[in-house]
Amino acid sequence: MDKSGRSGPALPASPIEAMNAMVHYYRGELARMAGWRDRIDRTSNWAITVVAALLSVSLSTPNSHHGVLLFAMLLVTLLLLIEARRYRFFDVYRMRVRQMERNYFAEFFGPGGVVNPEWANTIAASLRRPAFHISYRAAACRRLRRNYGWMYLILLLAWALKISSSTMQSGGQNDEAGLSIERVLANATLGPINGGVVIGAVAIAYVLILYGALVVGRSEKDGDEGDVHV
Repeated sequence: MDKSGRSGPALPASPIEAMNAMVHYYRGELARMAGWRDRIDRTSNWAITVVAALLSVSLSTPNSHHGVLLFAMLLVTLLLLIEARRYRFFDVYRMRVRQMERNYFAEFFGPGGVVNPEWANTIAASLRRPAFHISYRAAACRRLRRNYGWMYLILLLAWALKISSSTMQSGGQNDEAGLSIERVLANATLGPINGGVVIGAVAIAYVLILYGALVVGRSEKDGDEGDVHV
């Protein structure tokens, strides 16, 4: 029991003890943030590997099916959803680290900045009742804007080339510059599913992807993000 009558471990009783506690806590939060950042990078690396591998499989030979690229789109979507969940945890620890850096360590190195007087209470509330600061949808769209949008674009271009180029089809003639609409629809057929339906489904999916990348989540402003962000 400490001097205030509170049971449990004693709280810092001097400025030096408080400074030591702050430094060790900062290091702990920084390690947790770095751990979740590493998990995010792993998911992104897996997505890039999937795109590169399946692009190679699909475009290396005319005998490969265009469904390989559609499968790659599904795998990239799955990895995006996994990464969005990880990003939400990373965002919690990043917020705590940035609060300390902005309001404590920045003042230590250069006094005179704008300090939020409630920054310590904000961290205390987060420690007592941890909560996410960004929605799942906004997290997914944020990662889509920064990384995954380019992967989707590459897959779309490769898929369009696969179904529209005669050189990418089994038995195609190399002297043909392109294919007719009927041939493109036939090439886009996926099992019993008509090619027009497949193209329509892909078009709808990419409209949703474009909407998510350009619109969704931008209203959820991250006050601790700054110019350097992930």
